Amino acid sequence: MAITCKNNKLIAWVAEVQAMVKPDTVVWCDGTKDEYDALLKLMVDSGAATPLEKRPNSYLFRSHPSDVARVEDRTYIASREQVEAGPTNNWIDPEALKKTMRDLYDGCMKGRTMYVIPFSMGPIGSPISKIGVEITESPYVVVNMHIMTRVGDKVIETLGEDGEFIPCLHSVGAPLQPGDKDVAWPCAPIEKKYIAHFPEENLIWSFGSGYGGNALLGKKCLALRIASTMARREGWMAEHMLILRLTNPQGKRFHIAAAFPSACGKTNLAMLQPSIPGWKCECIGDDIAWMKIRPDGRLHAINPESGFFGVAPGTSYNSNPMAMESIKENAIFTNCVLTDDGDIWWEDMNAPCDHGIDWKGQEWTPDKKDADGKPVKGAHPNARFTAPARQCPVICPDWEDPNGVPIDIFVFGGRRSKLVPLVSQAFDWDHGVYMGATAASEATAAALDVKGSIRRDPMAMLPFCGYNIGDYWQHWFNMGDKLGTKAPKIFYANWFRKSPDGKWLWPGFGENARVLKWMCERVEGRVDAVETPVGYVPKASDLDTNGLDISDSEIEELLRIDAAGWKSEVPEIETYLRSSGDRLPDRMVQQLEGLKNRLGI
Repeated sequence: MAITCKNNKLIAWVAEVQAMVKPDTVVWCDGTKDEYDALLKLMVDSGAATPLEKRPNSYLFRSHPSDVARVEDRTYIASREQVEAGPTNNWIDPEALKKTMRDLYDGCMKGRTMYVIPFSMGPIGSPISKIGVEITESPYVVVNMHIMTRVGDKVIETLGEDGEFIPCLHSVGAPLQPGDKDVAWPCAPIEKKYIAHFPEENLIWSFGSGYGGNALLGKKCLALRIASTMARREGWMAEHMLILRLTNPQGKRFHIAAAFPSACGKTNLAMLQPSIPGWKCECIGDDIAWMKIRPDGRLHAINPESGFFGVAPGTSYNSNPMAMESIKENAIFTNCVLTDDGDIWWEDMNAPCDHGIDWKGQEWTPDKKDADGKPVKGAHPNARFTAPARQCPVICPDWEDPNGVPIDIFVFGGRRSKLVPLVSQAFDWDHGVYMGATAASEATAAALDVKGSIRRDPMAMLPFCGYNIGDYWQHWFNMGDKLGTKAPKIFYANWFRKSPDGKWLWPGFGENARVLKWMCERVEGRVDAVETPVGYVPKASDLDTNGLDISDSEIEELLRIDAAGWKSEVPEIETYLRSSGDRLPDRMVQQLEGLKNRLGI
C-alpha cells in the first residue's frame, strides 16, 4: 500500500466496499506522475487509449455509444423525505435504493483492480476545501481525477486520524469472469445505471457509467449536489459559477463569479481576452465556485477543481483561444475524431479534416451520411477534453490561494433573442436573487423536452441543486442577510439579443469585457444608470463601444425595455415560481409583486 492511512473510518469503509465488490486487487492511489503514466500505458496496451502523436502526453478515448453524457433521468437525490429533494430532482427512498444498488455492487469488480482515490476539492488544507475518497475499478476515472482534483499522499496526511471525508463509490458494473476478454469501454446497460446522492449522509454511489460527471464523482456529484446541501447546513455557497479576475488600467482588481446555463458562453467568459485597452482578465475557474464568508465579512471563492473538463465541439481559436492553448499537451480527449496525422478534431474547430476515425471508431469524412441521408458528425456533440488548469495561459496567479478571492460581482444570464437587455443591475440583493431564480434561455429545436419556448434554469443549478429549490432560494436570501453591506452586487447579462430582423446585435466573445467594465464602474460608483421595471440598465453613453462597428440604434435596441413584452411573460414566471410549492420563500413572492407593480399590472 503506497499510503499509510491512519483514518479508521476510511480504512473500515474501504474494507466494507472491498468485501462487497470483490476485486482481485486493491490499490491506494498516490497521485504521482509515475502512477498516472503507468495507468495510461495500461490503457494503451489494452486498446482503450490511443496516444496522440501531435500532442505530447495526450490520449484519445472512445466511450460505448450508450455512455456519452450525464444521465439526468438516472440521477437521484435519496433524501429521507421526498419534500427535501423538491420538485426539480428525481427522488427515491434511500433504503430501497441502497438495497437495489448493493445487489448491483455485489461482486461487480471481480477480475478487476479496485482503486482508492483520496482527493481534495480545492487547495489541500484550505478552509474552504473538502476531502473526498472515490473508489472505482476504472483507470480512466483515476487519470481524469488526477487532472480534475488534487490526489494523493498529502490528502491522506491532511485527513489525519479523524478528519471528515465524503465517500464516493463508483463502478462501471462490468465484472470479468476467468477467461473473459475485456472491452475498451466497460459499462452497464442504461436500466442498471444509477447516480445516487444521499445528502443526509454526504454519500455518493454511482453504478454503470464510466463517463464524465457520472463517474468523476468529485465533479457535479460532490462539488455541487452534495456540496450544496453541506453549504446550506454550514452557511456557505456551492455554485455552478465561473470565477475570473478583471483588472482595470489603474490596477484595481475585481473578482466576478458568473452562472450561465449551457450554451451561453460560460467557459469563453472564464477565459476572456478583453478587447479594450488596459484591461486584463485572468481565469480562476470555469465551472464551479465554493464561497465562504471569511473574517473580513466578505464572500471569498475558490475553484474546487484543478482542471477543465470542457465540451470540445464548438471550441476553437475563434471562440476560445485560451482553451485551445490549454489542451496542447498533457490532455485527455474523449469521443473526438482521430485524424490521419495523429491529432484530434471536432466540429466547429475551424481546422480542416478531410478524413479520420470518428468517435465510434469508424472511417469518417466530412461528407459522410447516415442511412437517412443526414450528415454524420465525426465527434460526439458531448465530446470532452480534460486538461490541467495550470496550463491555461491566463490562469490567475492566485487561483490556488487557500483563502480564496473576495467576490465583488455576481452575474446571471441566459440566451434570449428578445426582451432581456444586454445587461441590467439588480436593485438590491433580494432582487438579484429573483433575477438568478428566474434565469432562462430559449429552448432550441433540438431539445427533446421542449414544453414551451422558455426554459428556466435557476442560478444554472437546475440539474445540480441537491435539495429543495425553494429552500435553496431561501439560503441565498439568508446569505445576503449575513453579508449585509459587504454582499456582492448582482447583474444579469444577455449576449444573445437580436434585432427584429434576426441579426445578432452584440458581437460577444472578447467584447463582453465592455459589459463587465460597466459592471465594475457601477460597483465603484463611477457611472449612473437608468432605472427600469426590470433593473438598472446602462446609459448608452456609459457603455464603452470605442472601436466597435455598432450603431446608436443597435445600442438602443440592446438596452430597450419592452414593458408590454415583460407584462406578457409575468404569468409564466408566476406559474414557474409557484411550481416550487410551499417552500417558495415569501421574499421571492414579494419580488414578483414588486415587478408587477413596476410594470403596472
